[in-house]
Amino acid sequence: MRSFRSLSRIDERRGMLSWLWIAAVVVAIDQLTKWMAEANLEFGVPYQIFPHFNFTLAYNYGAAFSFLGGQGGWQRWFFAGLAIVVVLFIINWLRKLSKGRNWTALGLVLVVGGAVGNLIDRLLYGKVIDFIDIYFDIPFVMENYRFATFNVADIAITLGAAILVLMSLFASDRME
Repeated sequence: MRSFRSLSRIDERRGMLSWLWIAAVVVAIDQLTKWMAEANLEFGVPYQIFPHFNFTLAYNYGAAFSFLGGQGGWQRWFFAGLAIVVVLFIINWLRKLSKGRNWTALGLVLVVGGAVGNLIDRLLYGKVIDFIDIYFDIPFVMENYRFATFNVADIAITLGAAILVLMSLFASDRME
């Protein structure tokens, strides 16, 4: 039977890996909503949910804002490889993260969940499935300005990154 001390050391080596369940939930919600979008939406045809908020099925062959989207296919493997490296780096960071660093752990697992959600799309389909379409008016400049179409994984990555940035600005001593 293991002593309390040895169990404590094992727990310390795992750091904040127990937070990865949140990443798994993000991946599940992301994949479910993408499946629902593909099953119920016609490509490029907006379905209005609220004013300035549509569901519109779109495909992204690149990265954020279709960066490198028209490059002939090599970018699929580049972004997939990059996602794998980032996920492994973050999992190692979580493993070393001290207990009690909850906001940092939350930011990290949100990024992992979003990265894995989009990685699955890249590996299975060669593209990322997007469907959330936000648009708004910029007074005196532009009507119906369309922001990039995105998905649940993108939201998780953005929220996670925002948490990490805020932590680094206002509580950098709590990020280790």
